[in-house]
Amino acid sequence: MQPDEADLIVVFDGGSLNNPGEGYGSFRLETRGAPAVVERLHFGPGVTNNEAEYRTLVAALETALARARAAGQDPRTLKLVAYGDSQLVVNQVAGRWAVRAPNLRPLCDRVRALLAAFGHAEVRWHPRARSVAALGH
Repeated sequence: MQPDEADLIVVFDGGSLNNPGEGYGSFRLETRGAPAVVERLHFGPGVTNNEAEYRTLVAALETALARARAAGQDPRTLKLVAYGDSQLVVNQVAGRWAVRAPNLRPLCDRVRALLAAFGHAEVRWHPRARSVAALGH
């Protein structure tokens, strides 16, 4: 699927100050016919970079589902593409890499469950510069 075929486009990024440390994230959600939304997230202490990436993607997908439902759309009819610069998250969600860290398993499972709510959904890797450009940081 090409990005211009997507009904929803997500760009997500998460991190941690001192890994683990203060977790943070941000995402941008573009929906056809609605203004783009950018949200900044704070997860508190003890969060790893990878946990922050996953938590940010979970928040973005939950927001995408809520917006679709609020607009009276059935998510099963929508196409979603999520972009992130974390190769670990992208490859684990796609099943190409094993999820070995016990703290990431439930997060990966949650992302997969949220993706399954859409008619077509995928998570793609893109370079960090694209995340920075989309999210303004």
